[in-house]
Amino acid sequence: MKFLVASALVLVGSCSTLRHSEKIDQLKDSISYDDKSRVEYYMGTINAGQLKTYVEEVSDDKYEGRMTGEEGHDKVCDYIRNYYKSLNIKAPESHPDYYQTVPAEALPDDLSASQNVIAYIEGSEFPDEYIYISAHSDHEGIVDGKIYAGADDNGSGTAAVFEMAEAFKLASKDGYGPKRSVVFLHVTAEEVGLHGSRYYTAHPIFPIENTVSTLNIDMIGRIDERHEDNEDYIYVIGADRVSTELHFIIQEANSNFVNLDLDYKYNEDSDPNRYFYRSDHYNFALKDIPVVFFFNGEHEDYTKPTDTADKINYPLLEKRTKLIFATAWYLANSPVRLNPEVI
Repeated sequence: MKFLVASALVLVGSCSTLRHSEKIDQLKDSISYDDKSRVEYYMGTINAGQLKTYVEEVSDDKYEGRMTGEEGHDKVCDYIRNYYKSLNIKAPESHPDYYQTVPAEALPDDLSASQNVIAYIEGSEFPDEYIYISAHSDHEGIVDGKIYAGADDNGSGTAAVFEMAEAFKLASKDGYGPKRSVVFLHVTAEEVGLHGSRYYTAHPIFPIENTVSTLNIDMIGRIDERHEDNEDYIYVIGADRVSTELHFIIQEANSNFVNLDLDYKYNEDSDPNRYFYRSDHYNFALKDIPVVFFFNGEHEDYTKPTDTADKINYPLLEKRTKLIFATAWYLANSPVRLNPEVI
């Protein structure tokens, strides 16, 4: 009898495993780019030269390191806002100046009020469903008389959002606008504790329950020591924490368009660096929203005044931006909304 019971348990376990693997296979098979040539066309508008222009501007000394609440950061936010105006990408109706004020009381005691910058392209079929592409705009400011340029952290992410916004806008002009609304979110106060994204998720401009996914970019222009012999990589963090489907969409985007090495080292629960909890996607994840954090890892100039624009690997920044764009395109144009479920 004991043998029969044990055998039955083994059989049940095997069937359960099989059912799970079948679900995974079905999910993978359901993800495909039926409009691959169109994605490639608009992805082709993302280029290293334009990315370089934006990184150099955002990390320029005139912004004095972009410390939250200080004049330099206010000026770079104005530059970001004017970029969207120049492309005729609109502001939310409730915030026609593109700014969401983050009051001083929502920030650490020694900081003045700041602002998140928000622009969006309205979806053609599901306008009340939102895909966020986010990056923080602030950095360390001036420390001991030295300007912390923050070219990688996070000039690279800011530039990537710019290029993706332009690509989506060009597609819209050609009649291929996203089916879901795509929000370009530049948050403040990341360096001092994720306060800008925390404020946004507590005071969302668009209904938080209608947020499909948040793709967060924080440092994607450099190479870390671990990848000195293979620069074609990107760390992917958190994609499988809320949605198994998002995890596989990124893999499908990668295999179809760029073929980077998707490194999941920092996605492990046991990772002592705890990067999943250290950038702005985390505040969306706390709302049970599927998120992903794209990251290049730390390098010798991380949080130093030597993080300058001349050290960015622009061809690699281009390739990484294209991966994120292809992911966002799929999420925005899939006939079925992303499933927020872990299988």
